[in-house]
Amino acid sequence: MTSQFSNNDEYGFVRSDSFDFNEYSKFMETYLRILSNRSQKWEKLAKKGYDRLEKGQRLKRYIRKGIPAPHRKEVWMETSGANSAKKGESDLYTAMLGVETKKVVFDQIKTDIPRTFPNNINFDSTNPNSMQKPLMNVLKAFANNNPKIGYCQGLNYIAGLLLVITKDEDASFWLLKVLTEKILPDYYSPSMPGLLTDVKVFAEIARKDVPNLAKHIDALQVPWALICSKWFICVFAEVMPIETVLRIWDCVFSEGSKIIFRVCIAILKINEKNFLAKKDLAGMIEEFKKFLESGEVLQCHSFMEKVFQLTPALTRSRIQKLRRELGSQVREEQLEREKRENIR
Repeated sequence: MTSQFSNNDEYGFVRSDSFDFNEYSKFMETYLRILSNRSQKWEKLAKKGYDRLEKGQRLKRYIRKGIPAPHRKEVWMETSGANSAKKGESDLYTAMLGVETKKVVFDQIKTDIPRTFPNNINFDSTNPNSMQKPLMNVLKAFANNNPKIGYCQGLNYIAGLLLVITKDEDASFWLLKVLTEKILPDYYSPSMPGLLTDVKVFAEIARKDVPNLAKHIDALQVPWALICSKWFICVFAEVMPIETVLRIWDCVFSEGSKIIFRVCIAILKINEKNFLAKKDLAGMIEEFKKFLESGEVLQCHSFMEKVFQLTPALTRSRIQKLRRELGSQVREEQLEREKRENIR
């Protein structure tokens, strides 16, 4: 781990002027011991090879307690299904990189490259080892392989963080492909029906699991999309401290999108008292921002423990049922909007 007095963390993110070294020091004091313990356990688990990892309660428990950095790339590739998908098309990334990208898509990507993690030294254009070129490559290849999506804002942050962790363009391409096609379908297509549906699903789950706060949010007329759209579309990148984001991603690649809903509900439950005290939209949104940057979220290990302790298990069947019901609402709303636009 990089010294707490370094200007940037081990992932290359520059620490802001408001960075709380005392809070970070307290966190690392305990987290380093946890990491050391987990590393020893993972060395034994992965000894026979990542392709021999047995899916089950033991592996789920290990992943929920955090994948050590040296194992992350391979475990993500294996548990997400990226390795399986790649077996039949091992040269797909190279082939897609060789295809000419549509100008409109290329221009969109080109515009967003310098906006991606400007606070990370790995994406500094003056750095001879800058990841801006690899990021451009991954996003171009992805757009060529997924013409239905092409490029959508938010993909740059996901692809960028994948590159920071894997240091591998091919792996980043496949993980991005699995995330967008399998884990978060229809989040990034032009009208974003998957994202809009899951915002409604989250609100519905919240009304059942955190009824008082959900009622308060609805009474203040705070749009649920305003609260959580970025959480979903960036999978918490650029929203939470980096180590916490990675702990969430460990579980998302293994267990799927239900983890995102559980994290969202945990946020509401952990800070419910403070959210309930807010009297208007501006105050509520500011409280969400404050909480997501707080020491409670920085303490990624205890935060993830709370995610699984405070939120009820979410079955895929429950999520799919809600998606079917609320997805039809989204489609109806989109058709209504299109009709109004055509009349104009």
